Amino acid sequence: MKEICALIPARSGSKSVFKKNLRKLNDHPLIAYSIQAALSSKMIGRVIVSTNCEEIARAAKHYGAEIPFMRPDKFAKDFSTDMDVLGHFFENINSQDVVYLRPTTPLRDPDVIDAGINEYFSARENCSGMRSMHLNGHPPYKVFRIDDDGYCSGFFEEFNGIKDYTNLPRQTFPESYLPNGYVDICKKDTLAKYNTAFGTKIIPFVTNQVGDIDTEDDLRLVEYQLNSTNHALKQILENFKC
Repeated sequence: MKEICALIPARSGSKSVFKKNLRKLNDHPLIAYSIQAALSSKMIGRVIVSTNCEEIARAAKHYGAEIPFMRPDKFAKDFSTDMDVLGHFFENINSQDVVYLRPTTPLRDPDVIDAGINEYFSARENCSGMRSMHLNGHPPYKVFRIDDDGYCSGFFEEFNGIKDYTNLPRQTFPESYLPNGYVDICKKDTLAKYNTAFGTKIIPFVTNQVGDIDTEDDLRLVEYQLNSTNHALKQILENFKC
């Protein structure tokens, strides 16, 4: 069985949700859910947290992650990119691939993570990376912007020759997908070749929609979802000492 390393990026300094990575979700910090999901995977051999914060590092170690390095503050700012985090990881860890698990997507099923990893390895030689995503219920053709004159405008010139396409039925448009952070996989070679995190030949891994936390309302919704189901991570963390 192939084993791959997981990287969980968890900087301090969140503006939308204060100390987001340490906020409690059913008595456990948010980051604990991604750590335990990775540790419960049959395919992941190491779970590493990249952080610039000693408090996050202590919590990550408590829940079973490794902290082999601290992330420099220059790679942990509001506008730091995935490239910054991944580049620093590959400089410090001898690995050709990494599963990238953002802690803002806490309700992962370890079996789905394993399915994604298997799908990646089956296509690895013909791709530059993998992104997980779910079906978008709101096609981009139905989205408006406000133009310089203050009027509603679509983002496209036309659709199949139709200028006023925004009033067409939703089913008219091609399916679109939203990245959801469930299980993304990056290649070291891609960073060097494309100078981007995922490159230009990204394979999709389609999952169910999963809660993503960017606001206080998102946090409350995810907590409701967690307590409305018998989620595997809820059971695992119930037996974990805080």
